[in-house]
Parts: sequence; structure tokens; C-alpha cells
Amino acid sequence: MSTSEIKSSEVPQTDSERPAPSPSKTPSRWLLAGVAAAGVVLGTVIYSGIHQRAHAETTLGIRTEQAAVPTVSVVLPTPGAASQEIVLPGNTQPFNDTPIYARTNGYLNRWYVDIGAHVAQGQLLAEIDTPEIDQQLEQARADLKNAQANEQLAQITAARWQNLLKTNSVSKQETDQAVSDLAARQASVDSMTANVHRLEQLQSFERVYAPFSGVITARNTDIGALINAGAGGVPQELFHMAAVNRLRVYVAVPEVNSQTAQNGAKATLTFDEYPGEAFEGTIVRNSDSIDLASRTLNVEVDIDNAKGRIKTGAYALVHLKSSQTAQTSTASLTIPANTLLFRSEGLRVGVIRNGRAELAPIKIGRDFGSTVEVIGGLHPTDQVIVNPSDSLASGSPVQVSAPPAGGSK
Repeated sequence: MSTSEIKSSEVPQTDSERPAPSPSKTPSRWLLAGVAAAGVVLGTVIYSGIHQRAHAETTLGIRTEQAAVPTVSVVLPTPGAASQEIVLPGNTQPFNDTPIYARTNGYLNRWYVDIGAHVAQGQLLAEIDTPEIDQQLEQARADLKNAQANEQLAQITAARWQNLLKTNSVSKQETDQAVSDLAARQASVDSMTANVHRLEQLQSFERVYAPFSGVITARNTDIGALINAGAGGVPQELFHMAAVNRLRVYVAVPEVNSQTAQNGAKATLTFDEYPGEAFEGTIVRNSDSIDLASRTLNVEVDIDNAKGRIKTGAYALVHLKSSQTAQTSTASLTIPANTLLFRSEGLRVGVIRNGRAELAPIKIGRDFGSTVEVIGGLHPTDQVIVNPSDSLASGSPVQVSAPPAGGSK
């Protein structure tokens, strides 16, 4: 080998001088890299989808379980107070209420009062024209004078016959007849006198007077109207009167609260037309008997109405105070009436214990309308479910929607 050939072989070759790689080997390398990258991406997508789907299914299950748990509102029982108020409905009635009829036949000549008029006892209300009664009275008085004249003649005759009998101038029989005739004449005078008095009474009924002080609530007649006192027909009411200075309110007190209706006790009355204002009444009497149909005691409450502010027939709410014994007041609790469950096994309420509903049997004392008194089966710390579902069962999980409030609120 020559020296020049050895030098040329030792000199390193440049990139341009190197031989080009084989074209068949370069594409296969890129293809393998692309397939590997696609496999990695596909695996990542599949793993991510499966993971998201599993997470969604888990979340849906949790939410479904949470939605299946009913949400309820609860209240806390309130301790029974030393006195409870019972509110009962009633209607005001006048102390005296009466229709006024005529006691004589005729025609109405004049009336002096109309509806709403306040009248005093004995005040003239109307006048009736009775020409027939006037004529009958004149005839009766004439008959009485005739009877009195016959009586005087019979008295003189009887005296004469008695004097003649003393001298045996007349017989005893004739004298007795004269005395008997005198007695008959005297009886006739008495009869005529009574007839005159009767007609005078009928004539006095031409004037219609107020039987008591009060207000005229109705006028059912007018001038010229035919007045029938009831003989052979139906009598017509002329006026209707009511005494409103003092009113009566009748209240049906439930049997369980009948001990609150003691005579002489005070009662508070409220009316819709006077919001925020209370009127004081007094229990004056009661029927002292429980009505078998309604199981209530009929109680009368009287209220002073000297100013006439309260109208008769008005709807009133009567507030009665019910006292409890010390033992009852500490043991009893009060809950809303919409917490009660009526089941075949007895009265129940739903309470929450350890996150689950329990149907607790209770014993009811008194019913106050919107609330009831519980004297057994409930604790002051129990959370009582409001408006429980009929399908509520013991042991079912529940969740509270809001913090518990007082039962009496």
C-alpha cells in the first residue's frame, strides 16, 4: 500500500461524504413511534372515561340515597303553663228580645218610632183606630146603667116586702121572691160592669207602648194597615224590640273544660270589628248539664253594653282561663295539633331519635284547638315532626330541614 492511500484512509469523513442510509429502514421507525403514541392516547382516553363513569355512578347513587331520605320540620314541646286560655265561639244576644203585637182589632192610625230608635219603657209606639170597640163600649155602658136602675128598683121592692112581712101583710113566699129578684139584679150589674171593664181594656190597647227600654229592630206595619189581634186569623207583629244595654253570650264549653265555667268568673271577649280590643264579661250561669249530642256545657256570659258599641247577633270569641294544679303544670307539655298521627293502635307523634323517626305513643290531656296538652309519652327535649306523612314508620331515616322551634309558636 502506498503512503497516499494510507493517509486517505486515516482522514475522517464528513457527513456529506458519508453514505446515505437505506431508504427502506427510515419509514418503519416513524410508523412504530406513531402507533405507540396512539396507543398511549387511546389508553388514556379509555381510562379517563371509565373513571369518570364510575365516579358519576357513585355520585348518582349517593344522591339517590340522599333524596330517598325525607326532609321534615320539627318543633320542641313547650311546658304546660299554670293557666291555659280556651277560645270558644259565641253569638251576642239581647238581654230581652220580644215581638210586639196588637191586642185589639182595627186599623193603624199612626206610628211614632222606626228601626234603630232607642225607646224608654212605657213610651208610645203606635195608635190603632178601633171604631167597633168604641161602639161596643158605649153599648156596654148603657146596658150597665139599665142594670143598675133595675137593681135599685128591686132593692126598694125587697125592702118594702120585708117590712110588710113583719106585720103579716104579705106572705113569706112573695117576700122571698122579691129578695131573690134583688140578688139577680145585683148579679146582672156585676156582669155588665165586668163587660165594661173588658171593653175598656181593649180600648186601652189602641195605644201600643214599649214594654221595656231598648231599641226597635224591626217595624212591620204602616198607616192604614189592618190590625188583627188573632181572633179568627194570624196576628201580625207590629214591632220587634231588643234590650241592648246588657248582652248575653251563650258558649258551648267542652266537657273536658267544664270546670273552667264557674259562675262569677271573668271572661274576655273579642270581636272582629274591634281588632286589638278586649271586652270583659262575667259568667252568670250555666245549664249544669252536659248535652248528650255535643258533649258540651251551655254557659251564659253577660257583658255590659251601655254605650251600644256591640251589636246583637255579632260573632264573638270568648276567652276562658283554665287553671291547672302544680303537678299537672310541671308534667304536661304542649304541642301543635298538626303533629298528631291517628293510627289503629292509638294516638302517636313522630319524634327524631338518632337520625331516625320513631312513632311515640302519647296521652292527650286537653284540646286547645290549634294546640293540645300531652300528659304522657313525650319528653321536653324530643324533636316532634310537624305534619308527618301517613306513611311514616318507626326506624325510617329522616333529615331536619330547619332548627326546631317552640311547640306553641
